[in-house]
Amino acid sequence: MVVNASGRASGQKAHLYMPTLKENDTHCIDFLYSLSSRDGASPGTLNVYIKVNGGAQGNPVWNASDTVTEGWVKAELAISTFWPNSYQVIFEAVSVQGHPGFIAIDDIRVLAHPCRKAPHFLRLQNVEVNVGQNATFQCTAGGKWSQHDKLWLQQWNGKDTALMVTRVVNHRRFSATVSVGDTSQRSTSRYRCVIRSDGGSGVSNYADLIVKAPPTPIAPPELLAVGATYLWIKPNANSIIGDGPIILKEVEYRTTSGNWAETHVVDSPTYKLWHLDPDVEYEIKVLLSRPGEGGTGPPGPSLVTRTKCAVPGSVPMESLQNTPYEEKIFMQWKAPNETNGVITLYEITYKALSSLDPSADLTTQRGRVFKLRNETHHLFVGLYPGTTYFFTLKASTNKGFGPPVTTRITTKIAAPVMPEYESEAPLNETETTITILLKPAQSRGAPISSYQLVVKEERKSKTRRAASEAPECFSAPVSFRNASILDSSYYIAAELPPSSLTVVQPFTVGDNKSYGGFWNPPLSPAKSYSIYYQAMSRANGETKINCVRLANKGASTQDSDAMEPEKQVDSTVKMAGVIAGILMFIIILLGVVLTFKRRKLAKKQKETASSSTQQREMGPVTTADKSTTKVSTLHKDDPFSTSNQDLNGFNSSQPSLAQPSLTLQSFPYGGCESFQAGQFQPAIRVADLLQHITQMKCGQGYGFKEEYEALAEGQTAPWETAKKDENRNKNRYGNIIAYDHTRVRLQLLDGDPHSDYINANYIDGYHRPRHYIATQGPMQETVRDFWRMVWQENSASIVMVTNLVEVGRVKCVRYWPDETEVYGDIKVTLIETEPLAEYVIRTFTVQKKGHHEIRELRQFHFTSWPDHGVPCYATGLLGFIRQVKFLNPPDAGPIVAHCSAGAGRTGCFIAVDIMLDMAENEGVVDIFNCIRELRSQRVNMVQTEEQYVFVHDAILEACLCGNTAIPVCEFRAIYYNISRLDPQTNSSQIKDEFQTLNIVTPRVRPEDCSVGLLPRNHDKNRSMDVLSADRCLPFLISVDGESSNYINAALMDSHKQPAAFIVTQHPLPNTMGDFWRLVFDYNCSSIVMLNEMDAAQLCMQYWPEKSSCCYGPIQVEFISADIDEDIINRIFRICNMARPQDGYRLVQHFQFIGWPAYRDTPLSKRSILQLVRRLAKWQEQYDGGDGRTVVHCLTGGGRSGTFCAICSINEMIQQQNIVDVFHTVKTLRNNKTNMVETMEQYKFCYEVALEALSSF
Repeated sequence: MVVNASGRASGQKAHLYMPTLKENDTHCIDFLYSLSSRDGASPGTLNVYIKVNGGAQGNPVWNASDTVTEGWVKAELAISTFWPNSYQVIFEAVSVQGHPGFIAIDDIRVLAHPCRKAPHFLRLQNVEVNVGQNATFQCTAGGKWSQHDKLWLQQWNGKDTALMVTRVVNHRRFSATVSVGDTSQRSTSRYRCVIRSDGGSGVSNYADLIVKAPPTPIAPPELLAVGATYLWIKPNANSIIGDGPIILKEVEYRTTSGNWAETHVVDSPTYKLWHLDPDVEYEIKVLLSRPGEGGTGPPGPSLVTRTKCAVPGSVPMESLQNTPYEEKIFMQWKAPNETNGVITLYEITYKALSSLDPSADLTTQRGRVFKLRNETHHLFVGLYPGTTYFFTLKASTNKGFGPPVTTRITTKIAAPVMPEYESEAPLNETETTITILLKPAQSRGAPISSYQLVVKEERKSKTRRAASEAPECFSAPVSFRNASILDSSYYIAAELPPSSLTVVQPFTVGDNKSYGGFWNPPLSPAKSYSIYYQAMSRANGETKINCVRLANKGASTQDSDAMEPEKQVDSTVKMAGVIAGILMFIIILLGVVLTFKRRKLAKKQKETASSSTQQREMGPVTTADKSTTKVSTLHKDDPFSTSNQDLNGFNSSQPSLAQPSLTLQSFPYGGCESFQAGQFQPAIRVADLLQHITQMKCGQGYGFKEEYEALAEGQTAPWETAKKDENRNKNRYGNIIAYDHTRVRLQLLDGDPHSDYINANYIDGYHRPRHYIATQGPMQETVRDFWRMVWQENSASIVMVTNLVEVGRVKCVRYWPDETEVYGDIKVTLIETEPLAEYVIRTFTVQKKGHHEIRELRQFHFTSWPDHGVPCYATGLLGFIRQVKFLNPPDAGPIVAHCSAGAGRTGCFIAVDIMLDMAENEGVVDIFNCIRELRSQRVNMVQTEEQYVFVHDAILEACLCGNTAIPVCEFRAIYYNISRLDPQTNSSQIKDEFQTLNIVTPRVRPEDCSVGLLPRNHDKNRSMDVLSADRCLPFLISVDGESSNYINAALMDSHKQPAAFIVTQHPLPNTMGDFWRLVFDYNCSSIVMLNEMDAAQLCMQYWPEKSSCCYGPIQVEFISADIDEDIINRIFRICNMARPQDGYRLVQHFQFIGWPAYRDTPLSKRSILQLVRRLAKWQEQYDGGDGRTVVHCLTGGGRSGTFCAICSINEMIQQQNIVDVFHTVKTLRNNKTNMVETMEQYKFCYEVALEALSSF
């Protein structure tokens, strides 16, 4: 383009429009230009514009006007608008009047390489600020900076803003900042950077300046509740003026008559303002904040309200303490936390709700008591035994009574009242019998459970009791046979049920019959006896006995030909001994013959066997004989040692002849002897169980496969009733239904002849017929039948081994209430729910319509059985089974066990329970025959081969580990005993226990840690020897560029919460972002740091000490810090900047500084216990105890495991009143093998438990 400026008026323009272009990166356009004239004056101006996306032309980015050029001059345009934006270059020639000459442009080129002289810009980023805040753009350009270069900011509408500061980054890059002043109102405007240098001009892309208005609520806060010292409000932050997102809500309040104000952060939909003054008017406003400086808007409309007049708060529920007696209850309490004045009075009302004794008249059992302010206790008298009373307690000031607290207390049952007898004369008497008259006793607080006739021998060496003196009753049920063994002076001759003694009737002592499992033998004419009659009541774990002496029988002076029962027994024993001797001789003779033949055969085999084979066969035996390692360390009674125990449960004083001890022999680990096909070993000694299971698992478990396939599969007995059309809809699965010969028959309902069917079978326990009921998980149609069965069978325990829904399929309907529900004529009330990590215990009361009796029932719900297969380890299930055993009353009906079908998991539970009893009493287990017997009573019990192997593994773990739980009341004495060193072995029981723990800790294989071993994750591990199993990994959810979702961490259960801890290593410099992603992704509200910072080991600070800092996508903002003894507490606010709409979270960081690097254990037990309690308090306050805790040391091993174990033990003490260090650490090691690494750390767990109990 050539423009002749001669004769032109000033301001006339000529334009050259280039085609519209797009670019992926910076374009370079160069061109030649010339300004020439005859008189040497400039003929005009040459301007260059860059128009973007067809928008405004704006101001020139380059121009030439001052001088005349000597020939053609080259200039460059570096255009950085970036794809998908389009741009157009416009050349403009402007004439000047009176200056003739030419303005020319030529050789315009779009180059394929960057400009050589003109700087080019990097992408200019958008800027977002709040109203009234400074907005700063950062212009960064590639190229060399010269002091003569001109740099400015150009607005979309053409206004230019000069840049303030220019900084050279390096010899190839420089940057400049500019502040835009106009941010006084909400707006969006566009700016770009422009630079003019000697070689040409550079232009950046347009970036947005977004000015946001801080939010303000439209409506005042909503008042939800008013008290004397509090106001409960809802901030009403959903409707706002201004812009979001809202990252902070605050409540500002003040008294309307004062000039002070307080501001509180609100982190929930509602907020409670505490510690206010009664009867005072308050003004409350809400402040909202959005991200960025100056993001807090002006307060919204105010709420003006007044607190109530002051009545006191409620008496603290936790301060209520009571001690029940038979006819009294002692209660004490503490004053309310919020007295709101001077307490003047306490009012207590009470009334009887129910009694275990159906004959009790409770209509008069009610009353009201007033106590003065300094009397915070009362003894209630004149109550009825075995009765539950409902108490209401409230405090009063001059303003009136505060809110009440309520509690229920049950008095203890009392012994029955025995009938009066005018004399001790019998109805009839012979040499070997005596007939007496029995009268019913009167129950007091609980129904009479049984009557007993006791025969006591009056020996000459003992003084005779006066007739008027009250007799001592007989609590130990000694049978006649055991009386001679125990040298007992008395025995139980008969036990009668209450139903057999409703009226007065005679009874003959010595009639040689059995009553209730007790033999009533003939009396010896040569001995003197006293006959006692006693009544027993049992309820709520209590047993009360009362008795009366009915008759005396003197010794006969005449000789009698009749042999005494003891002598009859002795002669029988002698005869049995003679027969046994003869049989023993025959067996020995046969054994000698067989041995002789086998030696001949062995001699022939030795001639063909190699020496290496001989060595293999003899080696294990020698090893087992010389060296065994005891692995069952028991604190109390060894559950796998035998004892002489009679049918009535009374222990013999004679020592046991056989004490089977489980020994861990070395050869099962050294080699694998193949299982011999067809050779089943039903009964296995506990001591041989490990070797047996090891052999069975060889050859890909062929031994177990063959043994399981030998069990009967499918139907083996008739089930005609279950198949009836009327009962088909009562079965969840058509192939798992009830056999006729063992099915539970319900009592028929009126008008329904088919109402006796339920899909349930009686199952025999260990020497206990019908000890279990195996049933399917209730369906909607069978819930009422289920509760009918529970009531009819007097069951006190329900075992549930399924979740309601698994893999999207309903496995069982919820058959229990949230509060109270009536199922048919059965009323079920939920009393208590005790959630634990692997199971839940729910306590109910059950009452049938028309019955006064109220029964207590527990449901044990095992929640950690996986959707597929079996649990990885049996540790949790074994603890679950022990809890069921411990809490199931001995006199209750069958244990009701169910899963979904009532066969697979139910069979596993029952089989393990039976085999543990067998191992304890006999020292052997017979798993194969046990399951075969279970399948004869219900179809397909223990449903898969995998479950069959799991039953073996569970019993093995129980035998290896034993029962290591210690009641807190016995802990101190037992701890000192097991920690005492044996001077001969220089060992202790705790040390043996730790060695056992190391033996049973699972071995991690490389394939178990495949994710951590991936090459891309190597640099995220401090040590390749300390990796978490894939099944325990917490995979990261938030995205951070190309970073993987792996972090070296493991999820760990506490005692009462699954996955309560995440144990990890101290973050490496390259994993700090991953660490904070973990904290954010898994809703962690606490971090516990147990190691010291050490730059040599790359243990650097991973948190900001002031203000805020970003680690990957997570912004961590420092809020506060304080130090108390050995604990530094920090509070951070974290937010995922990639998703600011998710809001922020508060995290407390506990840095424990009382554990030097050179020690295995902390310096102070009290300090670590204080840390545990502070953590628990923070968790409870912040998120109700449901938040997770990240625990880390250097490698995420010994220290972290010790801390997690102490936390779990502390929960165990508070929730179940037991201490079980072994079980706790074994559970942790199931997920990570290096938890609690040393003997010192293991013993420290015991010592902290002792410290915790001492501080209660």
